[in-house]
Amino acid sequence: MYLENINSPEDIKKLNIKELKVLADETRAALINKISNAGGHSGPNLGMVEMTVALHYVFDSPKDKFVFDVSHQCYPHKILTGRKEAFLDSEHFGDVTGYTNPLESKHDIFTVGHTSTSVSLALGLAKGRDLQQSKGNIIAIIGDGSLSGGEALEGVDYAGEYDKNLIIILNDNDQSIAENHGGMYKTLKELRETGGSASNNIFKSFGLDYRYLDNGHDVQSLVEMFKSVKDIDHPIVLHIHTIKGKGLPYAEQDRESWHAGGPFNVEDGSPKVKVQEVDDPVFDSIKELLDTNPKAVVINASTPMGLGMVKGVREEYVKRGQFIDVGIAEENMVAMSSGVAKNGGTVVFGTFAPFFQRTYDQISHDLCLNDSPATMLVLQPGVYGMNSNTHIGLCDIQMFAHIPNLIYLAPANKEEYFQMFKFATTQKEHPVGIRVPANMAETGVEDTTDYSKYNKNKVEKKGSQVVLFAVGVLIPLAMKAAQKVKEETGLDITVVNPRFLTGLDEELLNELKKEHQLVITIEDGEVMGGYGQNIASFYGNSDMRVLNYGISKAFHTDFDPDELLKENGVSVENISNVIKEFVKQCN
Repeated sequence: MYLENINSPEDIKKLNIKELKVLADETRAALINKISNAGGHSGPNLGMVEMTVALHYVFDSPKDKFVFDVSHQCYPHKILTGRKEAFLDSEHFGDVTGYTNPLESKHDIFTVGHTSTSVSLALGLAKGRDLQQSKGNIIAIIGDGSLSGGEALEGVDYAGEYDKNLIIILNDNDQSIAENHGGMYKTLKELRETGGSASNNIFKSFGLDYRYLDNGHDVQSLVEMFKSVKDIDHPIVLHIHTIKGKGLPYAEQDRESWHAGGPFNVEDGSPKVKVQEVDDPVFDSIKELLDTNPKAVVINASTPMGLGMVKGVREEYVKRGQFIDVGIAEENMVAMSSGVAKNGGTVVFGTFAPFFQRTYDQISHDLCLNDSPATMLVLQPGVYGMNSNTHIGLCDIQMFAHIPNLIYLAPANKEEYFQMFKFATTQKEHPVGIRVPANMAETGVEDTTDYSKYNKNKVEKKGSQVVLFAVGVLIPLAMKAAQKVKEETGLDITVVNPRFLTGLDEELLNELKKEHQLVITIEDGEVMGGYGQNIASFYGNSDMRVLNYGISKAFHTDFDPDELLKENGVSVENISNVIKEFVKQCN
């Protein structure tokens, strides 16, 4: 066994080619041990094993710097750079993150979890190297799926003008999360089919040197290729064909499902923990719209599973021209949606909250400035969404609530979501966004609200002295806090569900002054610049006291949502205690 003696890339260099092949097998086995027991990104990492072994054999990390795009494919790199115990020993599975992280190792240059960034980051590293007049190879490792992102193409474009050492490795497994979309993938297919000799070469058109390797799992060929470009004096693209999910037959065959997932049985790929099937209100609402409105279309940016449009379901809607995946190109998704809406179509676009960060300009300028009546679904926002600091969605309210013309809605339950979706996709006045949490409850009571009456809040419980505003899915917590206060003090407080986040119900806020002295706001995102501070600003020159609770400003990571809320004062116990203390002081 060679892996047990590999504690740094220097140890890899002591091996011969035959031994490197064995090391690759052992690295894949360690990888499978981790992902089969703890879950993680399976397909991207399985396809990068041999390439990573060869990279560390030829290049000299960290003097030579590797920049992994998204870093979904960095597990083999971690195994070979002193972190193998996190893949071999279950007691250490939690020692490393799923992404590159400079806090873990000097071999990780950036904390990266978003797509299409590697070429730009690598160009910056190269320029920094040049300014210091130092040496070293700069290597960007980008997947074909990530290449469709605008930033990747901007980086490749500038790389064609750059004139010093830069190595761009295109890991081409003919797959994004789902299948690839876009004209460039016809070009990549031609290059694969012709062994890199097709005249239609997108990289050469950018002015870049180019080489192709068809078998990205042949360690010897990889080593030879990397040796031939080490210390090269100009930018070059190494186009390497790999197999996503390599080493697990079921992962190779069903590449979309095996992009990432939970623990599984290695023998057949069956899940170790049975996933409970739950209703998907997003898919249900989209399906009803598309099945009843032939002028409706849904546009997505490479995350179709978030909308329930999994493989085997979306194909029919693609044939009907009612579902479009633009690839990893969220900006294009938003601007296209504005165009569809402006020209009379009914359009819904959506992706996960962290990825909407890339779309701010398009939402503000292309969509809202033009007042195009498109529907935006912001999936898994707030503390109950993704919990990695690379995939954090705690600032969606700050991003969207201040943009003119946008109506941004926060459903507290499934019934409210369905009514908001119906309103959004039938009105023709403004763009409407809906923040769609992952844990909406079902009340069993139909929502008949007329959401065309903008900024009208719902009083869930009417009381006096104290009013508690709770955004979206925190309404149940607010109601429990109110019940606890009632039981322990006899006081009925008021609970308000704002539902509209892009404006204030000023009539209600003024009415509340008559019988209330304290307003408390709770939200599941960052408190700074959030919904609650708008309430505080409204009451600023009055006698009303306002307390705002939400998540602190930080790149929180690997957190338990309820614990993080509790740490920031958002819990039944804390809210009820604050109210009881206030009541005590008043009496």
